[in-house]
Amino acid sequence: MACLASHDVFSNVALMMNLFSRSINQVFASLVFAVLLVGASSAPLRAHEIRPAIVDLVFAGDGTVRLEMSVILEAALAEIGAEHGDTDDSPNAQRYDQLRLLDETKLTAEFDRFKARFLDGVGLTADGAKIPLEVVTVELDPVGDTDFARLSRLKLSGPLPPGASDVVFSFDPAFGPSVIRVPDADGENSYSAYLGDGSPSEPIPVEGGLSVSAGEVFLDYIGIGFTHIVPKGLDHILFVVGLFLLSPRLKPLLIQITAFTVAHSVTLAMAMLGVISLPASIVEPLIAASIVFIAVENLATKRLSPWRTFVVFGFGLLHGLGFAGVLTEIGLSPAHFASGLIGFNVGVEAGQLAVVAACYALFGAWFSDKSWYRARVTMPMSLAIAGVAAWWFIERIGWVA
Repeated sequence: MACLASHDVFSNVALMMNLFSRSINQVFASLVFAVLLVGASSAPLRAHEIRPAIVDLVFAGDGTVRLEMSVILEAALAEIGAEHGDTDDSPNAQRYDQLRLLDETKLTAEFDRFKARFLDGVGLTADGAKIPLEVVTVELDPVGDTDFARLSRLKLSGPLPPGASDVVFSFDPAFGPSVIRVPDADGENSYSAYLGDGSPSEPIPVEGGLSVSAGEVFLDYIGIGFTHIVPKGLDHILFVVGLFLLSPRLKPLLIQITAFTVAHSVTLAMAMLGVISLPASIVEPLIAASIVFIAVENLATKRLSPWRTFVVFGFGLLHGLGFAGVLTEIGLSPAHFASGLIGFNVGVEAGQLAVVAACYALFGAWFSDKSWYRARVTMPMSLAIAGVAAWWFIERIGWVA
């Protein structure tokens, strides 16, 4: 009798999974609708997400040089280092969370006490000599919704030595990563560079702009694209792992990865050209939902369906909008727009293939042909991925702090 009861239980579970498999598109559509309902009230930057300080270098023409900074000031004050992608990974996370609750007056007071340390960590040299900087203005937003990080705007200024030919910028990695940009007369970024490890920028000419080749830009953005996946893009990593788990065979996997790459390349290019735009408050929860979808489909079916490639393509369009947020922050020089964009895509693709290679080396090569592979690898890992992504979805739409 116990065996019959167990058989009935498993039959019911199988029936439920089959029904879910047939209606999974409707479920995902409901998730999309829920995000659209709540997305308008969500800010684009999650509370614990580390974003680089965006620094515009401006030669004022009056013998001074300015640094106009957009920064998560609380992360800098807590010294959340550039090695962390999430503030919770830092031993200073508690300090960061305390600072986030302060109003503008109290946060300004904290910054005043920290100012000397901060200025010491912002390096600007002219022909090898350090330029003394002072804080001209500090603009802080109200506390607002503590589910999301707030950006502060600082303006620093210092004297440009007479006859200086170039300047070099650096940012203490203890304050996080940074992006240095040089706006031209039209407000476009004639030069931008991502400084993730505190290394100094190239010498930036005071007059005439910085001359960089398309090849240099291409190589630089390959690195930016790769690191956006490995190690910083955990959501994109889990999506690719989810693709691998259902069918680790090389050919169908490469077809899916190619479809995903083509799709995110299209929307990334369109977003950077200003053709399409969707708020991060909508894009980020949908990316989490796409991971849930892939993981749950792994649980619901044993075989790779012909239409999965088209679903992956659709999700690739969505992930491309997420990638656009990174490039928008960093900026692309109009002179080397194509080489930077292509380089970033190549880096992203290389990061995805690195994830696939790691999956294959860790368990695909050894266990994928075993009879127990689905029960012991695909099912538990997919369940774990679905759980993590479902939590992200809930967190990103603001249902939890």
